[in-house]
Amino acid sequence: MAARLDEKLEPIFQDVLRRNPGESEFHQAVHEVLETLGPVLVKYPELAERKIIQRICEPERQIIFRVPWQDDKGETHINRAFRVEFNSALGPYKGGMRFHPSVYLGIIKFLGFEQIFKNALTGLPIGGGKGGSDFDPKGRSEDEIMRFCQSLMTELYRHLGEYTDVPAGDIGVGQREVGFLFGQYKRITNRYESGVFTGKGLSWGGSRARKEATGFGTVYFLEEMLKYRNDSLEGKTCVVSGSGNVAVYAMEKIYELGGKVIACSDSSGIVVDEKGIDLDRVKRIKEVERRRISTYADELQHAKYIEDGDIWAVPCDAALPCATQNELNGKDAKKLLDNGCIAVAEGANMPSTPEAIRLFLESGIAYGPGKAANAGGVATSALEMQQNASRDSWTFEHTEQRLHQIMKNIHRNCYETADEFGAPGNYVTGANIAGFLKVSQAMEAMGLI
Repeated sequence: MAARLDEKLEPIFQDVLRRNPGESEFHQAVHEVLETLGPVLVKYPELAERKIIQRICEPERQIIFRVPWQDDKGETHINRAFRVEFNSALGPYKGGMRFHPSVYLGIIKFLGFEQIFKNALTGLPIGGGKGGSDFDPKGRSEDEIMRFCQSLMTELYRHLGEYTDVPAGDIGVGQREVGFLFGQYKRITNRYESGVFTGKGLSWGGSRARKEATGFGTVYFLEEMLKYRNDSLEGKTCVVSGSGNVAVYAMEKIYELGGKVIACSDSSGIVVDEKGIDLDRVKRIKEVERRRISTYADELQHAKYIEDGDIWAVPCDAALPCATQNELNGKDAKKLLDNGCIAVAEGANMPSTPEAIRLFLESGIAYGPGKAANAGGVATSALEMQQNASRDSWTFEHTEQRLHQIMKNIHRNCYETADEFGAPGNYVTGANIAGFLKVSQAMEAMGLI
């Protein structure tokens, strides 16, 4: 059950429910932020008078359009695409594009809303937005994906620009798709505007360490949480849900910092390897061969594959949900806690349900919410924009060093803000309030727009 809201905030939430019917993920994301903002309105009553919260909850612009395209047999398909330009108080709208059959306006709005606060926490000048389509790239040929991307960009291009709105990848949108989208943008606009897209290939304006950034950043945040408790990742067993970009590079950084990953997953099931997941094997299976994670257990006799298995039932010291929203519920949280888990860091966006979050916070474990813990991805996207603006390309080491420092700053900011507002050690409160204050100060300065 969701926590009760402050009496000043309840009418705001009811208004969000009324104006955005049927968008459960968006409602959840808004409620999770609002339930932490009570103390802010006590300290800064003028924010309520100026209706800053209501303005943040209403996107500046929502774009919905059809995407017609032809498959390899010449058959016509129609998909729906979205771009929600949520808030540009701190900079151009910034957020990925997601291609998945589950995509609808409510999911894009939840992701865009989270992005506002996440981007604010990075300390870099970027606003919040998100986009995507209900197109399913699974099982499609490269030519079909290219035709879809080109059709989508033929409409979307007019809403983008390096000082306006800068998309990137997300679920179903990797470097290949970014290439097709950017190529069509370049063709239509007749401008080589590198900074209009991030997640690009290295040879055409991409940043080193961008691919690794979300996973690396999540583990840096986890390490900081443990450090503040006089602990570290050294010798810790971890489970990481997913086996995409975020999961793979989170696993890599866990190994670098002395931990061991014993389980990972994909949408078909989980693989458990008590000797430690062989990361090179996972990379080959997922990034090169694009096969199911069950292949891992086919190749290694001692590893165990469980179809539709529950990764949160595997005993561990630290859990990293890196797959998708609401993948970890109250029952899962209870299993983790009963099995002695001491830390959770979210690599995915809103992967824990409100009930799971409540249990984590009540138990007093180190819990890093996605908007803080996985902000390394968008932070490195902003670093890619910097490199594009200065016609420069940084080394991997320099970029990773910047990423590490940004994650340390985010952690410290969340930790100190939670302390200031009477919730020591609560990174949910710290992240929400720190992000909200930064955005609201900028909105106040710019007047009623």
